[in-house]
Amino acid sequence: MKSFSDSYKAAGVDVTAGYKAVELMKSHVAKTMTPGVLSGLGGFGGLFAPDLADMKEPVLVSGTDGVGTKLKLAFLLDKHDTVGIDCVAMCVNDVICCGAQPLFFLDYVAVGKNVPEKVATIVSGVAEGCLQSGSALIGGETAEMPGFYPPEEYDLAGFSVGIVDKSKILDPTLQKAGDMLIALPSSGVHSNGFSLVRKVFDVEHADLHKKYDELDKPLGETLLTPTKIYVKPVLNLLKAVNVKSISHITGGGFYENIPRSLPDGICAKIERKSVRVLPIFDIIAREGNIPERDMFNTFNMGVGMCVCVNKEDADKAVAVLHENGVDAYVMGELTNGEKGVEIC
Repeated sequence: MKSFSDSYKAAGVDVTAGYKAVELMKSHVAKTMTPGVLSGLGGFGGLFAPDLADMKEPVLVSGTDGVGTKLKLAFLLDKHDTVGIDCVAMCVNDVICCGAQPLFFLDYVAVGKNVPEKVATIVSGVAEGCLQSGSALIGGETAEMPGFYPPEEYDLAGFSVGIVDKSKILDPTLQKAGDMLIALPSSGVHSNGFSLVRKVFDVEHADLHKKYDELDKPLGETLLTPTKIYVKPVLNLLKAVNVKSISHITGGGFYENIPRSLPDGICAKIERKSVRVLPIFDIIAREGNIPERDMFNTFNMGVGMCVCVNKEDADKAVAVLHENGVDAYVMGELTNGEKGVEIC
């Protein structure tokens, strides 16, 4: 007998819509399959067998996050195929900061009303993020929650699990004065600071199709640009250079995130003129009359990730990243002093 409940449907939950959504998303999920996957969609748990052949002491590394209020832009623009990339990016970019390779991902979509085609579109973005990071999408959950979310809205979160040999876990305590800081450019605002972005532009009432001279796309499209995923370039960098630490520049900007990878007694000195600030951040600062200190303490400012290497390895690190499609550059160095960030 097929599963259905007229009573549950009358309460706002259509279980058959959930089954249809799963069928529609299967083709997207299939593209992410890697050799370790042992299960398909529909089970109670996702099964994954990691290849441990070259590892002496395998360590699992996990990261979880969501897309945040950037989703409001997706609702307003009725564009739902890229926020899944953001969801994956916010997790896998954290996992790589330990030197770990992401293995698999699971997502959680909570909707006010389950429209199967819309849910499948959201998951298509998650699958794309998994492809970009080499992760398998081995499961997830779609929860229909009428009365909790408006019918046209949803929330999206997920988590990544990666693996690294214990001896290869990055050790920030090895950093010293004179080490160089390399910037990996962001694709835009990524997925942080959108409560401030929404306030600055009053997005619920703004013309999101407005064009600024500094931007090559309309405002809304620029803001919705998905978060860049750094996994594959960074994994290649780790094989070529002695990387000492990696910082994912998310909410809290430079001042909060870079110190998370610093030992006591070491200060990150950033050359302001070296930072390639993206035009969207200049517009946000101008439109919102936001001090530069607050901008660097809220947004990535055009730097999505910061990598620390020995001074003698800096040129090679930049070259390797360039070979892997990342327009990296040196933006500062470490000095002796109070743990923190100095932008000068």
